Amino acid sequence: MSEIFLLGQNFLALFIESAPWLLLGLLVAGVMHELVPVSFLEKHMGNESFSSISKAAIIGAPLPLCSCGVIPAALGLRRSGASKPSTISFLVSTPETGVDSVSVSYALLGPLYAIMRPITAVLSAIYAGVMVRLFDSEVKGVSTGHSTESSCCASHTKAPEPTTSCCASDKGHQHQVAPTPSVSTKLSRVVSFASGKLLEDIVVWLLIGLGLAAAIKTWVPTDFLTQWGDGLLAMVVMAVIGIPMYICATASTPLAVGFLAAGLSPGAVLVFLMAGPATNVSTMGMIKQEMGSRTLMLYLFSVMSASIGFGYGLNYMVNAFSLSHLINTQSHLHEHGGNVQALYAVCAIVLAALMLRLGWKKWRQAREHKHAQSACCG
Repeated sequence: MSEIFLLGQNFLALFIESAPWLLLGLLVAGVMHELVPVSFLEKHMGNESFSSISKAAIIGAPLPLCSCGVIPAALGLRRSGASKPSTISFLVSTPETGVDSVSVSYALLGPLYAIMRPITAVLSAIYAGVMVRLFDSEVKGVSTGHSTESSCCASHTKAPEPTTSCCASDKGHQHQVAPTPSVSTKLSRVVSFASGKLLEDIVVWLLIGLGLAAAIKTWVPTDFLTQWGDGLLAMVVMAVIGIPMYICATASTPLAVGFLAAGLSPGAVLVFLMAGPATNVSTMGMIKQEMGSRTLMLYLFSVMSASIGFGYGLNYMVNAFSLSHLINTQSHLHEHGGNVQALYAVCAIVLAALMLRLGWKKWRQAREHKHAQSACCG
């Protein structure tokens, strides 16, 4: 019974910790969907070129979005015209690093990690995008059984609009132009899209991911993660543990300090810092739903192979150039202040209210549909 209580406590803590970033991600996605022109996204991220993939990685790297917040943001990008490789590149680089995580890395882990994290985030994101471009047959236009017409990613494709106004005549009257929406109307659309359809698409995977992360935190002891110390096995274990975890780049940093102090090599810790924030169960579910199983496999392979490769590279650099003095190995954990805790709690309440609102709406729709069927058949 005590373990179940601890599981619930861990779930609640993770929910509160992720709530502000998820709300921020939903807001960013709403802004991109409603205010960023599709032509802009198609120009910079709408094709499978190396330039488009690189731009997606560089654009995503400084954004303060974690592995939960990047899901709605990437979904908004994809549905607004971004290509599959560019979306994957954005999905990898954005949660792996950010302005906030770099500063925390410098304070807790030392300057070497503060430099390595943004570099490895961008390079691994480009690598993942290129892998999807080269080996995903759907990107190249070959059908693999996944219907493009039924995919919600195709929802941004609209039927061609009439070129003339219904009020126009053959005598040269000018076409009527739709009035420009006001700022309040645009903001209303942003909030409506972010808290409606977009949140509905990710809420199930979000809760599954948080539940799994809480289970790992409850039943996987730290000794299990640190008993291998160094080598390929340690890095593989850190990648396997990090991939399903629901943790952001900033929150992963204090854990990394503990791993270093417990004896893990710098490279194995870097694997965790890359694989942990880069993906989780929620992200994997969204990729499978929106882009297919093949893209998901390439995404996971890219994240794991890139993190292990850069882990080996960091170990080599530390040993070859005696860089250990640039790494902090003592734990300096910082708790949120009272005002920040209050902000996190408010965001959690808002997020929970939005989820309950969606659940209530779906329940009412299902009930009305059932009554309609009963009336029709009766």
